[in-house]
Amino acid sequence: MDTEPLQGRHIVITRPAGQAAHLAEALVARGAKPVLFPVLAIFDVEDINPLLDVAVRLDDFDWAAFVSPNAVEKALSCILARRKWPLRLRVATIGRSSELALAAFGIHDVLAPSERFDSEALLALPELQDMRGKRVLIFRGDGGRELLGDTLAARGAGVEYVTCYRRGKPALDPAPLLKLWNDGRLDAVTATSSEGLRNLYDMVGKIGQAWLRKTPTFVPHARIAEQARSLGLRDVVLTAPGDDGLVAGLVAYFGAAVHAA
Repeated sequence: MDTEPLQGRHIVITRPAGQAAHLAEALVARGAKPVLFPVLAIFDVEDINPLLDVAVRLDDFDWAAFVSPNAVEKALSCILARRKWPLRLRVATIGRSSELALAAFGIHDVLAPSERFDSEALLALPELQDMRGKRVLIFRGDGGRELLGDTLAARGAGVEYVTCYRRGKPALDPAPLLKLWNDGRLDAVTATSSEGLRNLYDMVGKIGQAWLRKTPTFVPHARIAEQARSLGLRDVVLTAPGDDGLVAGLVAYFGAAVHAA
């Protein structure tokens, strides 16, 4: 009789607090035991004046790009409390979670890649090829990648960045993870950002790092896989994008292990 390969397995979810529910529910439906350990904390910016200034000037722009659900939440909570979104201002984003966040604010006509969820995939779409004379706003966190803005500028756009949130490392006690590892009951880790993976590595300390290097770690992007290997992680599994991709990767990996056993 076939058994559910994730049944009873402890799988760490490292998404920020408040953004782990969908993946956790999908794992629970497979019989797994999600372990929530957020490795990124999201903070408001200290100075919202640049965001308020942009809110006044929205009609001057042709495109607004949101790089993450956090960018959507932080920017639109501020802007839409003060004005309506201009009908002619096109919206672009990366990832289904960001699309859902935009829909929650009533923005449904969104340009987004459908297969890979990164800046490269967004930039490959035909609508963003000829950007001569276009003005683009990019809403992001502090210290985000420059690829999107640099490429659009090279294609002729005038680009303006708006920092609408800050990222930080949470002050979490790693003891629950260390106990699971010590008991031989921590089966896998999921990591959805390179910065978050670096934070996790720091947060678990020397003992945890030794365990982490041996733990199957599932990542939905090659850039995160590269970061994992640079930290010495030895069992890195690159999955398809999004939560569905992570779950499918976990099922395939542990299904093969069950079959082999």
